[in-house]
Amino acid sequence: IRRLEESVVNRIAAGEVIQRPFSAVKELVENSIDAGSTSISVVIKDGGLKLIQVSDNGHGIRFEDLPILCERHTTSKLSSYEDLQTINSLGFRGEALASMTFVAHVTVTTITEGQMHGYRVAYKDGVMEQEPRPCAAVKGTQITVENLFYNMVARRKSFKNPSDDYARIIDVISRYAIQKINVSFSCKKYGDSRVDVHTTSRIDAIRSVYGLGVARELVEITASDNEPSRSIFKMEGFISSANYSAKKTTMVLFINDRLVECTSLKRAIEVVYSAILPKASKPFIYMSISLPPEHVDVNVHPTKREVSLLNQESLVDCIQSAVEAKLMHSNITRTFSTQTIPSKKTVRTDSSNPAGRLHAYLASIRCAVRQRRNPKESADLTSIQMLTDAIDHSGLLDIVKHCTYVGMADDVLALVQHKTRLYLVNVVKLSRELMYQQVLRRFAHFNAVQLSNPASVFELLLIALDEEEQIAQLNVRLLKDKVEMLDEYFSLGIDQQGNLCTLPLVLDQYTPDMDRLPHFLWSLANDVDWDTEKECFESVAAALGNFYALHPPLLPNPNGEGLKFYQTNIDEDLVTEAKTAWDHREWRIQHVLFPSLKLFLNPPNHMANDGTFVQVACLENLYKIFERC
Repeated sequence: IRRLEESVVNRIAAGEVIQRPFSAVKELVENSIDAGSTSISVVIKDGGLKLIQVSDNGHGIRFEDLPILCERHTTSKLSSYEDLQTINSLGFRGEALASMTFVAHVTVTTITEGQMHGYRVAYKDGVMEQEPRPCAAVKGTQITVENLFYNMVARRKSFKNPSDDYARIIDVISRYAIQKINVSFSCKKYGDSRVDVHTTSRIDAIRSVYGLGVARELVEITASDNEPSRSIFKMEGFISSANYSAKKTTMVLFINDRLVECTSLKRAIEVVYSAILPKASKPFIYMSISLPPEHVDVNVHPTKREVSLLNQESLVDCIQSAVEAKLMHSNITRTFSTQTIPSKKTVRTDSSNPAGRLHAYLASIRCAVRQRRNPKESADLTSIQMLTDAIDHSGLLDIVKHCTYVGMADDVLALVQHKTRLYLVNVVKLSRELMYQQVLRRFAHFNAVQLSNPASVFELLLIALDEEEQIAQLNVRLLKDKVEMLDEYFSLGIDQQGNLCTLPLVLDQYTPDMDRLPHFLWSLANDVDWDTEKECFESVAAALGNFYALHPPLLPNPNGEGLKFYQTNIDEDLVTEAKTAWDHREWRIQHVLFPSLKLFLNPPNHMANDGTFVQVACLENLYKIFERC
């Protein structure tokens, strides 16, 4: 074992703190904010590798502090470790400037209030290269970082596209511009007269950086909690409404004015949005959260990108509920965009291949709502009345109407509590029965959900039949013969060209998993008894019930047994898509399925014996066991 030379240690540490050019910009901008600046300008050359120049009008650096300015662990932000518990400044370690001097050429020009002139000094490896020289200067500090990573050849070669790094720098400055509305920010490329960031207000910052499409779809959101047993915080911000969607989530998060990331909060909000946005669509989120300083541990990441919060789970739950309530309100008025139907060859037929997922066909839908008549009047045919009357009401009704959802036990079974008893319930069977009964109730009086682009029934059947064209053609002809009945009674619209145009709205605020549409059409063509009225309506309702049921997503569960699949098929996008799909399903089970079960389901007798409901514990018996113990 050898003791490394100090210069080697410092260079290694510098590579960890200053990972990319935008890391240096972020540290310098935070220093300017800590200095009380109201104006911060940034100039960049070659994505920050050739030049980073940050100028501010803050209180400047004292002449006597210049000799130790760029030494490691020299700071004006704290004097003891206990100060970290109440720190409000963005910087505190005294590592950033030191790190820059080990991997770049750093020059500082500064003047403090009351001085007749400023001082300029260059630094290398944490120390001054010469004594500070008097110079003309304007109020504040200007720090110039040149030839970043000049002595780290591999790191420098990895930055192949200066435009990418400049975009990252713009993103960092824009985020601070959104948060710090009392500070004027500007950023431009060296030699350009055009400024890429220049902001004066929060909405202006969002509009100028993320576009008008984001700014006009924002809704204001607030949340707070003042209960010490849970969490103490105050949150304010803007989130995109249900009318906005993008391919990637943009989350601008500040905690106590510190730009950070919080994966658990981001995912919790994405789960809420996934219930109202088309699949693969993502929101815009800006949030500023204020907590007591002693509830935040800022010293958990080398670049201060993450923080640790006291009672984080409670805080996340509270904010998630606020987002959900706001979106439910904004969902009253909603528009949907259309999308071009892709080629048949891009439609996924294998769950292990994420390319060409079927919702590329059906990614966005819009409700073309016809005037709804009273569902109770829908059973105007004798056969439908007979089917409705055949639903036997069992002793399970009280359990369904008064149970409390606890959570998912596995991919299919949920745990619920009724009085002093715990039950495992099969959510697939429950949701299938609920949807079947809803079809009978709304028979001939459905609202229609219109596909933004009609989908070819033939191509969908080809997917279900594994390219058996002759059988698919026969099934298409059969369904086209039944078009009038399917449309009148079930709002299943198929046009003259054989395209599926509408689906029935079986349950409000709920759309089925479109990946299961090919199998549904196959079932409609092959499992329905078209000869007898009662059997026909019953089998169509059963096919719809199975299609609308809450089946597990086709992608394996990355949090369960499916983990092995992703260990052999490493694809971050696939894992993210799977996590979103499974989180979305669990959210809908808790917030859509169980409330609907309590309102609409009449559980038939057979559910008591077919494994749909299984009692797993009785508290009275447990108490007796505890007493014996």
